[in-house]
Amino acid sequence: MPFENLDISLGRQINLELPAILHKIVNLNRGGFCYELNSAFAWLLTEIGFPVVLISAATFDGKTLGPEFDHMLLRVESDYTVFADVGFGDSFLLPVFPADKPFFQFDRYYRLEKSNHRWVLEQKFETGNWKPLYIFNLEPRQLIDFESMCQYHQVDEASTFTRKTLCSVATEQGRTTCAGTRLIVTEKNHRQESVVDNDSMLGEVLKQRFGMDFGTSDLQQLFSVSQAQSNAGP
Repeated sequence: MPFENLDISLGRQINLELPAILHKIVNLNRGGFCYELNSAFAWLLTEIGFPVVLISAATFDGKTLGPEFDHMLLRVESDYTVFADVGFGDSFLLPVFPADKPFFQFDRYYRLEKSNHRWVLEQKFETGNWKPLYIFNLEPRQLIDFESMCQYHQVDEASTFTRKTLCSVATEQGRTTCAGTRLIVTEKNHRQESVVDNDSMLGEVLKQRFGMDFGTSDLQQLFSVSQAQSNAGP
């Protein structure tokens, strides 16, 4: 399922009731952001017998630490405790767990560092420095606890999600991302970027690359918003 925030650009309220989330993802063949994808994955894991707890995390933007409930991830109990996260975009794809040394996934390393009663998830490519992604504790949360921050991310000008239209999905060879009017395809560390020129092209990209089919008026609005965001700059 793609990580995407297209409903925000379309002016549609994101509903954090589980039936609405499952309808959007399963029946409408859509994706979502962390609150939607991880709550749906938590439901799936619970249905097949895994004890799952929703956890709140504060994310790093490279300079500052965000607020509580800025992100949702999952604590899953199997033979031991692991953490799962299908709603953070370009991040780990397999469960992570506390370990004495960093662990490697595909093209990068991850580690969990404990500080007092909190955990910090860090990421590092084979060359480069460790980068903190988010910090969290193990306190169980309910879906309703994330509603305020979910609303913030839909309407506040300071939120990344109101400033950037985004759709991204992991592939067998890497990742495909449509960020505004840019299509970015990464395969085996080779990155290719192209421009989405119009709403018809955007429709083809969303359908062929992400399996999502939008009507003409939705595509026109998505392209218009993406163009405006691109012209506004960072």
